[in-house]
Amino acid sequence: MIRVAIADDHPIVREGLRRIVNEDAGVAVAGEASSAAELFLLLDAAAVDIVLLDVTMPGATFVETLRELRARHPSIRVLVLSVHPEDQWALRALQAGAAGYLTKDHSPEQLVQAIRRVASGRRYVSESMAERLAGLAGDGGSRAPHELLSDREFEVLRALGSGLMVKDVAEQFRLSTKTVSTYRARVLEKMGLSSTADLVRYVVAHDLLK
Repeated sequence: MIRVAIADDHPIVREGLRRIVNEDAGVAVAGEASSAAELFLLLDAAAVDIVLLDVTMPGATFVETLRELRARHPSIRVLVLSVHPEDQWALRALQAGAAGYLTKDHSPEQLVQAIRRVASGRRYVSESMAERLAGLAGDGGSRAPHELLSDREFEVLRALGSGLMVKDVAEQFRLSTKTVSTYRARVLEKMGLSSTADLVRYVVAHDLLK
């Protein structure tokens, strides 16, 4: 029996995932969490094989949650579920220790298939992402400017690109305004941009706010 923990801050989504998982005789829901803090409490108390982890949950940032999970529970496999397109988060998720990435527009059958594949010790990614990973491993591949950013820099890029002010971003990520300003400067330099307005235009043009 594959024991699954569902981590998503939307009750309707958790209910839907629970129904899909429980319909398979070989998979069972071991518990649910609506935040990173709840997830770690659950994992400390219950036996879990796989975590279905949503990208956007209250608490620590997604990548921080994923890395802490892998550090504290290395035997637990993580399948990331997201409304965000693969080109935004899949590579970062896999680099942070996820065993798979699945967008929420896939069918219930594909979700169960992904769970079983990850439980068997293999990775689950789309064919296009597998080809992209192979390309990056081969010759570095051709990467968009935002893909060269660190995880925190990428999150700051998306936040500033959504129209938030530096002080709002600082509050959201629990950082000082000076630290966020430093990240902003790094992002501008790495991406060859000159202003926050340029960041907003880039984020909109590359559809990074989904």
